[in-house]
Amino acid sequence: MDSKRKVMSQIRHLVKQYFDRQSIEDANTDSRRMPLIAPSYGWQEVVEAIDSMLSTQVTMGSKVKQFESMFAEYIGKSEAIMVNSGSSANLLAISLLTNPAFRNRIKPGDEVITPAVTWATTVYPIINCGLVPVLVDVSLETFDIDVKEIQKAINPRTRAILLVHLLGNPCDMDSIMEISEKYKLFVIEDACEAHGAEYKGMKVGSFGHISTFSFYFSHHITTIEGGMVLTDDEEIAELARSLRVFGWIRDLKEKDRFAAAHADIDPRYLFTNIGYNFRPTEIQGAFGIHQMRKLEELIKIRRENARFLTQNLKEFGDFFILHEERENTRHAWFGYPLTVKAKAPFTRKQIVTFLEKRGVETRPIMCGNIDEQPVMRLFPYRKIGELTNSRFIMRNSFFFGNHQAITRAKREALVEYLKEFTSELS
Repeated sequence: MDSKRKVMSQIRHLVKQYFDRQSIEDANTDSRRMPLIAPSYGWQEVVEAIDSMLSTQVTMGSKVKQFESMFAEYIGKSEAIMVNSGSSANLLAISLLTNPAFRNRIKPGDEVITPAVTWATTVYPIINCGLVPVLVDVSLETFDIDVKEIQKAINPRTRAILLVHLLGNPCDMDSIMEISEKYKLFVIEDACEAHGAEYKGMKVGSFGHISTFSFYFSHHITTIEGGMVLTDDEEIAELARSLRVFGWIRDLKEKDRFAAAHADIDPRYLFTNIGYNFRPTEIQGAFGIHQMRKLEELIKIRRENARFLTQNLKEFGDFFILHEERENTRHAWFGYPLTVKAKAPFTRKQIVTFLEKRGVETRPIMCGNIDEQPVMRLFPYRKIGELTNSRFIMRNSFFFGNHQAITRAKREALVEYLKEFTSELS
């Protein structure tokens, strides 16, 4: 045992040494280049993952449970169920609400209201589970779902609202929860890009009946791949734990009750429902434990970047719509978005091409208006109105990276690039 501890100590030292040297090399690279993504993990996560691999305890276990507990406490929910991706989290959330074992299940053909500007795997699970997505427009100033459009979309078949805190900008949760209570609708918060965002002092993901998060490589914190489903409802949590892994009873709090009722079946292989294989690994849990300890500092850097950019880009207000942190919210700034105004003397393609040539990586706003994506021609859905803002965002909006590797030099360089670009227009 002493020899193993000694080897582990040597591994820890070598991994830390590697990351220290990497930091020096990174500091000597082009200080003005702005990558879309920068890894947020360091030597601690790698050592913890190596510990799991050396122990051979590599599938879902104690480290996953520890991360679930830490994340549930952080968001303010009583139950957290980790899965292998944010997309799986969304699919699990809709699957359990439509499962026959759920007492107030959503039935095939029922409708779920969701924003038109979103990521594909917000909408896909609605279709996967035999429901009808109802696309509504969003605000140009926030990219979040337009509450007035939610009201227009409601009919007798409406059962849920699947909202998205896009790019970490909190939705109007007071209005949405008021609508939920009035019409008895489930609220699912897709907070996959909104770790640590707040609405009136409460974390997003703490309001709805269910919330989902992603820990993909590009997000505020990462487990490389990974996701989480959160709830305060014990029935929902138990069903999520069952559906996460094959529908068996191993991870259920009431597994002994099921085992006693079916004593003739080996309890290790007792299946009470259908399900998926959405298990995360202990390696993902190992990353999550250490990433949680860094999350607030990472959010602080993103918000500082955003404050600087918003203040210094106001001089370009004739050309761009800028997002700002609204009163009573804490924006988590997954990225920093710009929308080219209709009267600007240039197109999105022109400004994006200019920035990309100078090392500023850019990306469209998720899927843009998903109503215009060809995949939607394959399945039934509804849309409310012409989705005017969503169509505009599809053509005029983009974002660039905002993370812990965006330094003051990079921020200042971006401002200079925009000055250079706009000066060439005159």
